[in-house]
Amino acid sequence: MKHYPWLMMLGIVTIGVSCKLSEANKYDLIIHNGTIYDGNGKQPYTGDIAINADTIAFIGNLSEAHSRQVIDAKGLAVAPGFINMLSWANESLIQDGRSQSDIRQGVTLEVMGEGESMGPLSPVMAKEMEQAQTAIKYKVGWTTLGEYLNFLQHKGVSCNVASFVGATTLRRYIIGEDNRDPTPAELESMRQLVAQSMKEGALGVGSSLIYPPAFFAKTDELVALCDEACHYGGSYISHIRSEGTQLYEAVEELINIAKRAHIHAEIYHLKAAGKSNWGKMDSVIRRIERARAEGLNITADMYNYLAGGTGLAATLPPTLQDGGFGKLRERLQDPAIRKQTIHDMDTPTDKWENFYVAAGSPDQILLVGFRQDSLKKYTGRSLAEIAAIRHTSPEETVMDLLVQDSSNIASIYFLMDEENIKKEQQLPWVSFGSDEGSYTPEGVFLQFNCHPRAYGNVARLLGKYVREEKVLSLAEAIRKLSKLPATNLRIQKRGELKAGNYADVVIFDPAAIEDHATYNKPNQFATGMRHVLVNGVQVLKDGEHTGAKPGRFVKGPGFSPAP
Repeated sequence: MKHYPWLMMLGIVTIGVSCKLSEANKYDLIIHNGTIYDGNGKQPYTGDIAINADTIAFIGNLSEAHSRQVIDAKGLAVAPGFINMLSWANESLIQDGRSQSDIRQGVTLEVMGEGESMGPLSPVMAKEMEQAQTAIKYKVGWTTLGEYLNFLQHKGVSCNVASFVGATTLRRYIIGEDNRDPTPAELESMRQLVAQSMKEGALGVGSSLIYPPAFFAKTDELVALCDEACHYGGSYISHIRSEGTQLYEAVEELINIAKRAHIHAEIYHLKAAGKSNWGKMDSVIRRIERARAEGLNITADMYNYLAGGTGLAATLPPTLQDGGFGKLRERLQDPAIRKQTIHDMDTPTDKWENFYVAAGSPDQILLVGFRQDSLKKYTGRSLAEIAAIRHTSPEETVMDLLVQDSSNIASIYFLMDEENIKKEQQLPWVSFGSDEGSYTPEGVFLQFNCHPRAYGNVARLLGKYVREEKVLSLAEAIRKLSKLPATNLRIQKRGELKAGNYADVVIFDPAAIEDHATYNKPNQFATGMRHVLVNGVQVLKDGEHTGAKPGRFVKGPGFSPAP
């Protein structure tokens, strides 16, 4: 028999190519036949997505490819994981890393740090953090913000996590809770803490200027902190100094800070709070758009509800907390101060953000989170109802409860206008944040009533405002939940369905996604989200949590690995 070495060589090569092609067409997971919204706001298209490990490997026609796992997404929307621009899941994730109320809405990244962050902490601050705990108990075993975020990753969380460093936290670390300016040396120390946090992966500086001690910080102090963050590519994000009587001035301050520090600046939960202020929103929008046209990068986020949520002490002048909450509690037991405080609560003012006046009446304020068991019977009741039960005036009831509970008492205030909400939702520079934790309706989470936005902020947007009221298109809503916030935060390889990006992917039924949480019964999961993948791992399958916890600490642009 005659041999032909070149044919044998050809056969070997052909077999080799066949093997390589076969291996190239194998993936860990393929999502077939989905309606793909890539996050850019463009019209969707039908296609397949292949995932290997934690990365999107290919998007296109994969009818000939093979994978270990297949998800049939026919008739379903496939989108990038959603980003919660204002999350208070910092404690709830310690209690339960599954992040269920948000995962079941497609949130794959929780962004924390509204004024207060989980680091840096002095020994005194760490002790106070443990003493201030209510239903959720935990040991503070970290010192810096980076250590806290690494702690969450190592503990195990289903979602990704990121954070701003809080300007309030920096002020407490260096100055305490007193109403005074920092000395030049103290301000330099605060800048050094910003630099340290940015190198650890913080996204920038976050402030909450209506609450003491942040209320005591002047513009120059904030500019100095933002200037430091800017050196590391960070942003400034703020609960501005007023959302009511001084709304114009507060927006102007944020624009001024952005201009002086050469930094991207975002307004937390853009709103006009209080009926007398609702008419200001059009002018605010025009002012922000003028600043953007002038070259400043000003953006905002929002939640999709008429009510806000904060502590009951927001009904009182911030100066009563000069020195901290303990001083407030002492002052509220002085008859002369109580008499003056009642007058201050009832009087409209432009000197501080008066939530008692803004709500309009005590029946528009719900008390939802107490520390003392003896007071938990009032959970979910209005201030008017509680005052009637206790036979005291609403103003006296506020002061008595703050003293008796020794906490700020989580409360819900009805403040906003539906038409303004719809205007804000349509703005191309507005993203979304829940301003809440991420919970599961069991255990310690049932000891208080959260705001319904914890369970429904995203689902309410996609169901009520996109599908039912057609305020904005589904493609645009998805862009504002993914690509827009990722771009604003300078987060790489997330926020867009693109080969090479991390595989944070959500799959849902646009015709069925719906929120169910109410103010009276908030602990109810949204429905309609079918599958959620975080870093390529499926954490929601057929609408049920898998228990997987592949979440990571997503680091900001200034991150520098420690030597």
